[in-house]
Amino acid sequence: MRCVHRRAAALVGPAGAAMVAAGAVMLLRGRGGRKEIRAELAAQRIAFPGHGLPARLAPHAGAPVRTGPQAHAYAELIKDHLTHATGGRTYAEITEELHATGGDDEKLTRLRQTAFMGETLRGSLLSAYQAWHLTTLVQGLGALFTGVGAALVLTARDLSRPGGHH
Repeated sequence: MRCVHRRAAALVGPAGAAMVAAGAVMLLRGRGGRKEIRAELAAQRIAFPGHGLPARLAPHAGAPVRTGPQAHAYAELIKDHLTHATGGRTYAEITEELHATGGDDEKLTRLRQTAFMGETLRGSLLSAYQAWHLTTLVQGLGALFTGVGAALVLTARDLSRPGGHH
């Protein structure tokens, strides 16, 4: 029976150590990713207007966009503005309309540019929001791997001790 415990410890211990190492890397990478997202958002110098926001966005009034949830909220503000400016039409729909008029309608050309810029910025902010969620997932998995790995290392240690299998 002792031999079985030693073999189990020889398998469980390294697996646990690998999980601890992987977990630590995940924690560091998740933290680094979150720091990078914050830096990129700060570099854009985006801030919510100080007033005139819809009630659901009012808590963000005057705040800079620095986090994934703030990026999502600002993307929603852009969506509202685009819907108002374009009458609910997308860039593709406006482009189709412009082509149907022969492509020389100045008002539609400007509206298409507005839709393009707004949808591009909105997409970029939503990407930051999704990346924020990925860093949360990576950090959570890192914590889980670290905890389970440490438990496996301790289990291996107990299995390898004389009388530790009781």
